[in-house]
Amino acid sequence: MEKALTGIRVLDVTYYVPGPFAGMRLAELGAEVIKVEPPAGDPARRMGGGLVHRAHNAGKQIVHLDLKSESGKREMLELVRSADALIETFRPGVMKKLGLDYESVKEHKGDIVYCSLSGYGQTGELAHLGSHDLNYLALSGALEQLRDNVGRPVHPTNTLADYTGGLLASEQILAALIRKFRTGAGTYLDIALAEVMAEFLPNHDAYAESGLSDHGVPEIGGSRISYAIYETKDGRFVTLGALEEKFWHNFCELAKRPDWLSWAECAPDTPEHGQVEAFFKSKSWQEWYRLSLVHDCCLAPVLTADERHRHPFFLGRATGVKTSRMR
Repeated sequence: MEKALTGIRVLDVTYYVPGPFAGMRLAELGAEVIKVEPPAGDPARRMGGGLVHRAHNAGKQIVHLDLKSESGKREMLELVRSADALIETFRPGVMKKLGLDYESVKEHKGDIVYCSLSGYGQTGELAHLGSHDLNYLALSGALEQLRDNVGRPVHPTNTLADYTGGLLASEQILAALIRKFRTGAGTYLDIALAEVMAEFLPNHDAYAESGLSDHGVPEIGGSRISYAIYETKDGRFVTLGALEEKFWHNFCELAKRPDWLSWAECAPDTPEHGQVEAFFKSKSWQEWYRLSLVHDCCLAPVLTADERHRHPFFLGRATGVKTSRMR
C-alpha cells in the first residue's frame, strides 16, 4: 500500500531531537526527507557515539552542505525549488543571515511550507536565549505538575518537550500541506517548544479558573487510592487506574476484599490506603505483571524502556507501533 506522503519532499535542516523527530515522522508516512547537515555533521552524531542521531533520522537521505558558502547556498536553493516543506531549528535570525529565511526561500518556491521550530519562538524577549528541554518543561508549568511526595519537581530522564514539539511540528506541517494543495499558498510556521508544552495543560487552566484545583483534575492527581502508583514486594511499582466504579469493583474482586468496595475515593495516607498498599506489597512485580494481563481493573506494571519491547501489547503489534499507524 502506498504511504500517505509518497511524492512529498521535505528538507530537514535541523539538529539534535525535536526537528529530526518531526522529519522522521514525516518519513515514516512516506515523505522523501532530505536532511541537510553541515560538513561536520549534525552535533547529535557526537552524542552517545552517534546514538542520538541514529534514533531520529531513520529513512532520510543525508547531504552535507556548508550553508555559509556561496556554493552551499546555491545547492540548498536547488533543493528548495523541488521541496514541498522545510523544517529548521536554528536560533532566530540565523537563517535570515544565511539568506534562507522564509521570505528569501519563498522567492524560489512560493508555495513552500516553512517551519521554524525553536525553544521560545522567533520573536519576544526570550527568543535569543539558549535553552533545553528542562527549561521548556519548567516555563510551561508542566514540570511543576510532576512532583514527588514532598512536592519537589521530578527530574525527567526523557526530553518530553522535544518530542512533543516534534510531534506538533509534524502535525502543523501536514495541515499546511493540505492547505498548500488546496489553495497553492505557502505557509510559515513559528513553533515554540515552551508554548507547545503549555498547550497540554487545558484541564489545569479550567480547574484553576473555576477555583476547584491548582493541579488539574483532582481525581487523577493522587487524591484517590483507586488511581495511584503502588510499590510491590520486591521494590518495583505498578499502577492502578480504577477510576470507574466497575473497575474498582473488579479490583476488589481480585483482592477478595468486598469490604473495600466503598473505598475508591479514600485519600492517601489513610488506614484504607495502608491496607491497599499492603496488598500490593504482598506480591512480587512479576506476579502483578501476570495479573495485569488477565484482570480488567486498569492495572499496569511500571516497565523499563527495554522491558516494553517484551510486553505482549508491543509484541502483538507485530513490527511495532510505527509500522501499524496506518493500514
